[in-house]
Amino acid sequence: MGDAVRVTVDTIASRPRASSGSPWEPVVGYCRAVRSGNLITVSGTVGLNDDRSYPPTAGEQARRALAIIGAAIEALGGRLEHVVRTRMFVTDMAAAGEVGRAHGEVFGAIRPASSMVQVSALIDAAALVEIEADAVVP
Repeated sequence: MGDAVRVTVDTIASRPRASSGSPWEPVVGYCRAVRSGNLITVSGTVGLNDDRSYPPTAGEQARRALAIIGAAIEALGGRLEHVVRTRMFVTDMAAAGEVGRAHGEVFGAIRPASSMVQVSALIDAAALVEIEADAVVP
């Protein structure tokens, strides 16, 4: 599934936030995920490996993105079963089946509300899919 996922957590203004080490986090000024009360929101996540390469297929990129999302949620005290909403952005709807299957491998029993839309481009030309998630921790 790619490199191991590393996430760091810090707290700013009593709001825990997680960083996945994405090269865009410090440039754009965001973090991978933020927890406010019982809500964890995860930024759009591409399937970037630690060596800054991408898996070759949209399905593999989705699996990597979902692993990063899961690690961020767990770092902030949540679990995947707390996810209530996901959004998937693909650069080619022809990949919808493989991206959907990757999503189903993770969320098949959880079944959050979800959307998948085609976009013209993502932050990197090699990125084929980007996924966001929201979790509510009881």
